[in-house]
Amino acid sequence: MTADFRHFYQKDWAERTAIVAEQAQLTPTEQALFKKYYVPAHHEIIENYLTDYPLPMGLAVNFVIDGQTQIIPMVTEEPSVIAAASNGAKIVKRAGGFTTVLNQRQMVGQIVLEHLTDVDATAAVIEQHRATLLQVADNAHPSLKKRGGGARSLRTRNLGNGYLSIDLFVDVQAAMGANMLNSMLEAVAKSIGVLTKTNALMSILSNYATASLVKATCIIPVSLLQAGRYSGALVAQKIASASEVAQIDPYRAATHNKGIMNGIDAVAIATGNDWRAIESGAHAYAAKDGHYRGLSTWTTDGTTLSGQLELPMPVGIVGGSIKINELAQLNQRLLKFETAGDLARIIAAEGLAQNLAALRALVTTGIQQGHMHLQLKSLALAAGATPTELPLVLQRLEQAPQQDLATTQKLIADLRQTKEETDD
Repeated sequence: MTADFRHFYQKDWAERTAIVAEQAQLTPTEQALFKKYYVPAHHEIIENYLTDYPLPMGLAVNFVIDGQTQIIPMVTEEPSVIAAASNGAKIVKRAGGFTTVLNQRQMVGQIVLEHLTDVDATAAVIEQHRATLLQVADNAHPSLKKRGGGARSLRTRNLGNGYLSIDLFVDVQAAMGANMLNSMLEAVAKSIGVLTKTNALMSILSNYATASLVKATCIIPVSLLQAGRYSGALVAQKIASASEVAQIDPYRAATHNKGIMNGIDAVAIATGNDWRAIESGAHAYAAKDGHYRGLSTWTTDGTTLSGQLELPMPVGIVGGSIKINELAQLNQRLLKFETAGDLARIIAAEGLAQNLAALRALVTTGIQQGHMHLQLKSLALAAGATPTELPLVLQRLEQAPQQDLATTQKLIADLRQTKEETDD
C-alpha cells in the first residue's frame, strides 16, 4: 500500500502521522512514539515535523577555564564522551586549568563572480569601491550596526578559471549570523553587479570561519599523568608521539580530530548551535596548509606536557532555534557565560580535555577498556536489565567469551531464574 504524500507539508500533525503509519504499517505502540516526543513549537523549526528525536544530555565537570570553574552540558549518544571530558579536565584542573585566546569574532561570506575575462581588472574595480560596498552591507542590516557590529572588511581573491571571490567580513555580535550575513551579501552582490556589469554566481556565508579562531592551551606536570605501571614522563612522551603521528598521517589525523569533535559537537548541540558548521570549518582548518593534520598538538620537555588546540568556532548565543529551545537556554545558564566569544572559549577547552583523555587512554591501557565498559552497560540496558540487575550482569558479561545481545539476554534470563529458585 502506498500512502498519499502530496502536499504533505500542508497537512496538520495528526494527518501526517496517520499517513506515515499507513505507509510503514506501524503498530499502535510505534505510533505512540510520535506523540510521546511531540513538541508543538517545533513545527516552526523544521519542515514536515513529526516528533522529536531525544538524545541523552549529561554534564562534564572538573573544568577550570581562564580561572573560572565551569560545568559543561553535553548532548551525545556515545557512552564514554562525557566521562573522558571530565577525566581530562580533572588532570588539567590540578595543573591550574585551561587558558584560552580569542583574537576576534567575525563571520566571512562570499560573493562569487564567474566567466570573467580579466579577473584582476574586475577585482581592482571592486577594491576601488570598498568603502561604498561596506556601507551597502551595513545598510542591509542597520540593527547590527546599532548593536556595535557590522561589516568590517572586504577582500578579493582570484580563484582561477575566471572565478573571483569577494569576501565580506562581518562582526555578527552574539549571533552565529548566517541569516544576517546572507542578507548583507545579497545586497552587496547587487551593487557589485552594477559596478562590474556581472551577475553573481552565488552569495553565501562560508563555514570556514578563519576570522573566528579560538585557541585553548594547558601545561601539565608529568607527575599528574601517571597511569598504572606507566610513569608520568613516559605517558607524556607517548602522548607527544601520538600527537606527532596525527600531524604526519591523515589516517590517524581523521580519528584524532573525530575524538576532539566528539566533545565539541556535544556542547554545540547542547547550546543550540550548528554543529555541522563547526565540524566543516574544523576539518577545513585541519587541512589549511594542504595536508590534513591533527587539530591539537602536544609536546613535552620531560617535566611538563603542553597541549594546544586552535580551530574556527562560529557559535552564537542568540537567534536561530535557540530562542525557542528551552533546554538550550537552560544550558546557557549552566555555563554562565556573557558573550558568544566566551562560549567559543569554553568549547575549545572542552575539545582539548577530550583529546587529552583519549590520547592518555590510547597510549596506556588502550582506548577500549573504559569505552567498552560503558558500551557493555548500554548493551545490558538494551537487553532488558533492570538497574538492580545491572552490576551483576556487567560483571558476568565482561567475563563472557561473546559480548552480544543474545549472550546478554541469556545472562539476564539465567540471573532471574537463579533469583526465582532462591526466593522459592
